Amino acid sequence: MPLRSFLRRQKKSIALHLCCLALFALIFFLYHMPMDALLYALSLCAVPLTLAFCISFVRYLRKGRALAALRSCVETSAFSLPEPDDALEADYQALLQAVCAHRTVLSAENENRYRDLTDYFTLWAHQIKTPIAAIQLLLQTGEDQRSRELSAELFKIEQYVGMVLTYLRLGSDDTDYLFRRCSLDEIVRACARKYAKLFILKRISLSFQPTGMTVLTDEKWLSFVIEQLLSNALKYTRPGGCIRILKDGSCLVIADNGIGIRSEDLPRVFEKGFTGCNGRSDKKSTGIGLYLCKKSPVVWATT
Repeated sequence: MPLRSFLRRQKKSIALHLCCLALFALIFFLYHMPMDALLYALSLCAVPLTLAFCISFVRYLRKGRALAALRSCVETSAFSLPEPDDALEADYQALLQAVCAHRTVLSAENENRYRDLTDYFTLWAHQIKTPIAAIQLLLQTGEDQRSRELSAELFKIEQYVGMVLTYLRLGSDDTDYLFRRCSLDEIVRACARKYAKLFILKRISLSFQPTGMTVLTDEKWLSFVIEQLLSNALKYTRPGGCIRILKDGSCLVIADNGIGIRSEDLPRVFEKGFTGCNGRSDKKSTGIGLYLCKKSPVVWATT
């Protein structure tokens, strides 16, 4: 309550005034002065003290409301604090304004640094696609086992470059979203075809049960999520294994018979950079794929 907090704030002043009144009454008592005079003097003192107390309490309420209003706009670059009551409070307000100004400068510097870093990695990701495409064309001329293995590894590099671009797009304010009704089966088939070479190379079979579902989603982002799940399934499924894609109620399930995830790692699989026990032992996990899936703006509804 405001009154209780105000009394706690003024407890030293109240205690001092009470001590003065007690000392005043003690002097009257020691000098055997009439009690009527004492009561009259105390009444005279109580009137200005009560008036000063009420004025201070009203000013305390006004300042509390003003500060509460400022808390709602604390993210703005400029705001005016209430008038200070004394020099000490003015010094605190000056210190607060200096801290806010310094924070604004640091925020602008960090924003510029982040923008430069984002521009650099975006440029790098787009430029590296050119040599990747050239190497792919060169590998298409050979049909031996080594060429197929190199082509599969190059495909992984291309996927990692795509993850970089996806990561950069997550923090961008101008990301293009296009939500429309799409056939879920067509999206899944396109993702499976993209990873067909890895399925063949690792001798992993794919069992796909058509869902017949139409979803309202951003096709690009949903494809990215499905591709990441397929990539993880292929990464941790041994040769001769099987990956199944099926419908379970309104959910799309991508299941495999790979090494699985330890129960203690399950609560943290979507954390940024978390690789888990399997990722540390196998040294193939980056800890970023499922994090991007979790952060991706894919909100889809079935029809």
